[in-house]
Amino acid sequence: MIDTHAHIDDPQYTDDLQGFIAQQQAEGVEAILVPGVDTENIEAVLQVCKQFPDYLFPAIGLHPENIKEDWKEQMSIINCQLSTNHYIAIGEIGLDYHFDTTYKQEQQAAFRQQLSWAVERDLPVMIHSRDATADCLGILREFPTLRGVMHCYSGSNETAKEIIKMGLHLGIGGVITFKNSKLRENLGDVPLERIVLETDAPYMAPVPFRGQRNESRWMKYVAEVLAQVYGTSFEQIDWVTTANAKALFGLK
Repeated sequence: MIDTHAHIDDPQYTDDLQGFIAQQQAEGVEAILVPGVDTENIEAVLQVCKQFPDYLFPAIGLHPENIKEDWKEQMSIINCQLSTNHYIAIGEIGLDYHFDTTYKQEQQAAFRQQLSWAVERDLPVMIHSRDATADCLGILREFPTLRGVMHCYSGSNETAKEIIKMGLHLGIGGVITFKNSKLRENLGDVPLERIVLETDAPYMAPVPFRGQRNESRWMKYVAEVLAQVYGTSFEQIDWVTTANAKALFGLK
């Protein structure tokens, strides 16, 4: 299994990082991708990944919730970082209108700019979209050669079809295990070749650990539900989603 989205730089993992990583490895997690969310956590992401080279892989991006008055300055720093360090993807980026739309236009501008960087540098993207589906899809259509993943997908079947039609993947995590989730039904005719696993750790832990600090090894509970959805074995889900992640993010 490959966790395509986990915030392992979060302080919740600091005290026993060595033990935490060892446990993930022991339970079948081959690699973990660590997204950035703004300029303040660039160093934390890089440092945690340097401790576990070829296991933790850094990404960089400006999360829509962190777009404020200084967004242009942050974007400039991120652009410089892309030229001076190796990142596996640009992310976590996107649109989020859930709590505040004060910087709605700035979110859209930053999203477009980071998508254009991804195309120019041939990097995949990790896309965050909350209460902004129409605008998000509209902007993504402007970049037909883009590759990446719609992070923490929990939307409709119709939206899922649009996303995969663009050549993008769906990141499936703990939400699919929740009792009231409709995601099982909404993935019914989505090709398994467009699915990757993720956690969004430390958030969104699956049942039976909902509410706890999430861990990459718990993706097995997500894979078990996916096996039911696709009428196949856990081993097949593991194999296909791992191959998908390796191809998308260029992992060897």
